[in-house]
Amino acid sequence: MPNHPTRDDALTLLHEYTKSDSLRRHALGVEQAMLKMAEKYGGDLYEWGIVGLLHDFDYEMYPTIEEHPYKGNEILKEKGYPESICKAIMGHATYTGVPRDTDMAKALFSVDELTGFIFAVTYVRPSRSIFEVQPKSVKKKLKQKSFAASVVREDIFLSVEELEIDMTEHIQFVIDALAEKAEVLGLAGD
Repeated sequence: MPNHPTRDDALTLLHEYTKSDSLRRHALGVEQAMLKMAEKYGGDLYEWGIVGLLHDFDYEMYPTIEEHPYKGNEILKEKGYPESICKAIMGHATYTGVPRDTDMAKALFSVDELTGFIFAVTYVRPSRSIFEVQPKSVKKKLKQKSFAASVVREDIFLSVEELEIDMTEHIQFVIDALAEKAEVLGLAGD
């Protein structure tokens, strides 16, 4: 997209605000899932990928609900990111009240928490390999409230309703998307 920041610009911004390897991997994982969602829904690969990459870029510096994603939104607007990207990122946090009224916004909401949860499920596998993770095991772990307790399960369930998709198929879709970049994401196993 001409006149808009590039993916390299977005990656630089992510690294400027996010120092934690785990949050950087999460961002790359959500980016990958969003790229696959863009293919599925006929979305703009640039926008959908950037939304995934930058959805939480401000979280490490501004972790409160009073600041995230509001501070990030201000930064993105100052740097010339399109309104469609800013709005989708704002909508991924339910407490902002920003409606998820585009496929891109709904897709981000549907892959964000689920991506983090699939990472957690992968890390407790003996092999630490996403290639051994099945939707059945993800669904089983979703029922265990103490497992990956910070993941907002209600958002995962709400998101599949918003997109009108099957939970098992969606879990498999995200697993497959992440598996394509398993090495980069640290999900290929020991």
